[in-house]
Amino acid sequence: MILINYIAAFALIALGFYCMAVKKNLIKICIGMGIADYGANLLIVSVGFHDGGTAPIFTIGELTRASFFVDPVPQALTLTSIVIGACTTAMTLSLIIRLKEKYGTLNSDEIRRLRG
Repeated sequence: MILINYIAAFALIALGFYCMAVKKNLIKICIGMGIADYGANLLIVSVGFHDGGTAPIFTIGELTRASFFVDPVPQALTLTSIVIGACTTAMTLSLIIRLKEKYGTLNSDEIRRLRG
């Protein structure tokens, strides 16, 4: 089951990079950035998953050598990545709005040709 997560994560990352590299519409490029970000988040969470693990919330008396819990660091990194991804997407969309107001198009090739 965890293999499916890795395959899906790499597929999302590849699809996101494909959208960023091939598409000319700035909104589609922004969507590709988001898809790659979701793939990276899925990959981080999948790396931190342990089958049969529990939450790492124990008191000293409950800990034994048989205690098996999930590492919380990948989850914390994923939460941080989600916040950074949301901020990056918001900033990108605000820049796209300004480019649309100034140049009247969302095609990156036409904006490059106008130069000012």
